[in-house]
Amino acid sequence: MSTAQPGILAEPVPAGRYLSFTLTSIGDTELKQTLARLAEAADGDHLVLGIGRSLAQRLNAEVPGLRTMPSYVGRGIDTPSTPAALLLWLRGTDLGEITGRARKLEALLKPAFRVMHRLDGFRHDGGRDLTGYEDGTENPHDNHATGVVCVTGQGAAMEGSTFLAIQQWEHDFECFEAFDADTRDNIIGRRQSDNEELEDAPESAHVKRTAQESFEPEAFMLRRSLPWIEGNRGGLMFSSFCNTLNAFEAQMDRMTGAEDGIADGLFQFSRVLTGAYFWCPGMRGGKLNLDLLGL
Repeated sequence: MSTAQPGILAEPVPAGRYLSFTLTSIGDTELKQTLARLAEAADGDHLVLGIGRSLAQRLNAEVPGLRTMPSYVGRGIDTPSTPAALLLWLRGTDLGEITGRARKLEALLKPAFRVMHRLDGFRHDGGRDLTGYEDGTENPHDNHATGVVCVTGQGAAMEGSTFLAIQQWEHDFECFEAFDADTRDNIIGRRQSDNEELEDAPESAHVKRTAQESFEPEAFMLRRSLPWIEGNRGGLMFSSFCNTLNAFEAQMDRMTGAEDGIADGLFQFSRVLTGAYFWCPGMRGGKLNLDLLGL
């Protein structure tokens, strides 16, 4: 029986590193050998692996439902699409230990892959964004989470796999801190003090824009986002897992105002720097199931 990579459904950990890679012009034989070595190192728990569309196409593999993240443009809003061939999400308790593992993995992947982007994330204040608001309040749990995440009924090679939509958001902290407490709460749609949803929040409130049960069909996702900081800059590495990318796209259509002309309040103080989709293979017998890739 195939299951999701365990790190996806596991409880959040204190630290993580996101590594994205582009392909080099190495030969197909060497590429497959490199991926076979990577598969041995990827336990799906401390190392979650995602396959980008360009890598799947290089291997002549068709992953049903995998595509390139679209860019979104709205009034004063521009969310870029920055696709990559491969994503590694390293999970752990200590960034020093994670850094050591990351260096070994980067060496293992040479010369088939070149690092495109590195970003360290961390769990903050029990699961809050750097703005102080709780992240992922509406996450599904237990069997519901498994159903939201896992692909089923599409053949043995797809069973237990999932899709990842990932975006790096950068916050303008000075802008956010200039808002009074009520304005901040209305941007999010919850009170920061007790995380209670505001009944009279404006239609632009993030909670209203992304209410998962308000879509048709419902747009449930499992969020595993982490805050990030680089010098004085920082924000949220938004990471969501789902059995179809349609859920993420429905939410982004509404957030950017494409659905009804109302943009999400988050865009008043935050912007998207990167965005990409990945397919995360399932696990079978304790190993990544890479049958769909011919490995």
